[in-house]
Amino acid sequence: MKLERLLTITILLLNRKRVQAQELADQLEVSLRTIYRDLDSLGQAGIPIVSYTGMEGGYEIMDSFRLDRQLLSYDELTALFTALRGLESTKAYDGSNMDLLLGKVGAMVAQAERGRTGEGDSIHIDFAPWRSSDEDQTRYDSLRQAVNERKLIRFKYTSRTNGEQEREVEPMALVLKNYAWYLHGYCCLRDDYRIFKLTRIRELRVTSKPFIRRAESLAQLNDRWKAPERNEPKEEIAAVLRFNASAAASVMDQFDEKEIERLPDGRILVRKLYSNEGWLIRTAFHYLTDVEVLEPAAIAAKVKQTALEIADKYDGLDAEY
Repeated sequence: MKLERLLTITILLLNRKRVQAQELADQLEVSLRTIYRDLDSLGQAGIPIVSYTGMEGGYEIMDSFRLDRQLLSYDELTALFTALRGLESTKAYDGSNMDLLLGKVGAMVAQAERGRTGEGDSIHIDFAPWRSSDEDQTRYDSLRQAVNERKLIRFKYTSRTNGEQEREVEPMALVLKNYAWYLHGYCCLRDDYRIFKLTRIRELRVTSKPFIRRAESLAQLNDRWKAPERNEPKEEIAAVLRFNASAAASVMDQFDEKEIERLPDGRILVRKLYSNEGWLIRTAFHYLTDVEVLEPAAIAAKVKQTALEIADKYDGLDAEY
């Protein structure tokens, strides 16, 4: 943690003309005494930090100092460059700013790469979601603007439990999770913080009405997002599924290796704990005829009943056409 804190202080001082010790303490959530020790450690490491007293006082790094590859190894620079290219794929930041940043880091990589042979790009990260359209990009850009300008937004939102409802929200932050974008916001309808998946937002309107941002940080909002999983009791249904061999590739994508048992005839058994029966039933219909629910019998019966209800919807279809 100390090494990470020291690097953070160095970056802050390089990017700012002068920073006060109290500001560093508040941002890093440590005491002033810890900040003073860290600044002393940086000085002993050879980073020329100068202190100034008075109302405009603080700490700064001498103008002659430059961040070079001595602070970051070749592997660290390459990892940083790869991560930035992955972030670029999300279109989360202005293209010109990202190009400039990539150019700077890329130049550092090129300098560190001199004298190394037989090495090249070995990892590519792409965070872009599979679904992407001009409408999705416009929605994202509007929400990002609303977050930055602290403007109240209104939209229609479809949830799994309440269907479509009109929402009025104070947008707090945008989060990319598992190839999908989400909005952290304070929902005036629920009078509490909520998470909104961007693909379920319709008829988005950014109003001219400003709001005062609430105190919660992004880290706190993310903790609230995870909190229900920790606090609510889990149903945990022990399921046994048998898949046809033709579904093997998809099964390997969907399930952990420890949950998979390969049978001599090529079929696959999967033993998995599901948090609720809805997810288990949806899994069964996702694989259609390539899967059979062996256990529990009650869920297998529900899958069968649901399949019959689906079939009833198509009764008389041949007669109509």
